[in-house]
Amino acid sequence: MSTLPVIAAVDGSDDSLRALDWALDAARRRRAPLRVVHVRQYAAWAQPDVLVAGPPDPGEDPVLERARAHLRERGAETGAEYVGTEGAPGAVLPALGAEAELLVLGSRGRGGFASLLLGSNGLAAARDAECPVVVVPRPGREVHDGTPREPGPRVVTGLHADSPDDAALAFAFTEADLRDARLEVVAAYPWPVQSWGTPAQVVPPVIDQVAVESETRSLAEGLLAPYRERRPGVRAELHVAPGDAAGHLVAASGDAELVVVGRHRRRLLAPARMMGSVAQAVLLHAACPVAVVPPAPPED
Repeated sequence: MSTLPVIAAVDGSDDSLRALDWALDAARRRRAPLRVVHVRQYAAWAQPDVLVAGPPDPGEDPVLERARAHLRERGAETGAEYVGTEGAPGAVLPALGAEAELLVLGSRGRGGFASLLLGSNGLAAARDAECPVVVVPRPGREVHDGTPREPGPRVVTGLHADSPDDAALAFAFTEADLRDARLEVVAAYPWPVQSWGTPAQVVPPVIDQVAVESETRSLAEGLLAPYRERRPGVRAELHVAPGDAAGHLVAASGDAELVVVGRHRRRLLAPARMMGSVAQAVLLHAACPVAVVPPAPPED
């Protein structure tokens, strides 16, 4: 049993209750405790006559009470921990990752613009939390994918053959193992490759696409070998394809249980935490829950 909890962030919205269901299932699979957290944003200037001392009482928080009733309907209220706190959710939610195995939240909460596909709090948590963050989208997102796939549970992840993300790969294999699911590994390579000659003149590539695909597949198979050895029960299928990695991952998300993407490592000239364009695009458009995995701490 894991000692770190799976944390579900709730705010009373239907999106957060869907995230709570996902977190409950994840906690059960990991045999980990479930912690339900409500971050109440208190604007002192809007309530001058109210003095708040300390965090709100979880027993008097209607959002936590709704979450408790929601779990009670599923026979899972016992054993869950309920925590109410105050602050700016965009700062408090990422900080929760320091004491969590997973942080789970909905793609949209209360407030903001309903037309946005991902709220600012979800974006901040996925970018800044120290643990993997799972964002559960609203149902009904449509993706277009003409690739035939066999039925059954499936986890999807990407693999950059030139710079693999070990933390994301390890998380994807673990999640597939926990779910008794196939793991679909997408290794995309840029094509067509364009070279520039004189200004505004595009030179046709002299690179053989078959050779590029073959090299990508060979590198990817070598990178997957140690993970397959560690998780022999996971059936990992490699799909090598030309074009945009984000597009392939979004297309594969249609009936998947989870898409796993990595977060950028900090770089010397960009020391702040960052999320790459692939992770952002998948968060915005995938039809299934998305796990954003932070990079492993650098070795001394």
